[in-house]
Amino acid sequence: MSDDAVSPEDVRHVADLARVDLDDDEVDRFTEQFADILEYFETLDEVPEVDRETDLTNVMRPDEERQSLESEAALGNAPETEDGYFKGPNVS
Repeated sequence: MSDDAVSPEDVRHVADLARVDLDDDEVDRFTEQFADILEYFETLDEVPEVDRETDLTNVMRPDEERQSLESEAALGNAPETEDGYFKGPNVS
């Protein structure tokens, strides 16, 4: 793969999509690293295909009723609880 397969503009575009600010040194470093990563992906084309003998099947086990934790034990290590339930952060 040629060194110009990934341009600094490509790296800046990806950084903008990820909302990451990069300085010029980081753009140069990531340009090289992205090119190396794409080169590794090209080696996957060299992996030979194998023939499958059978199709995959769904092997779900039947549901089984079994003993579980009591509410107090389940909530014992929770950072916050409220009215017998786990309490998590507000999501807006």
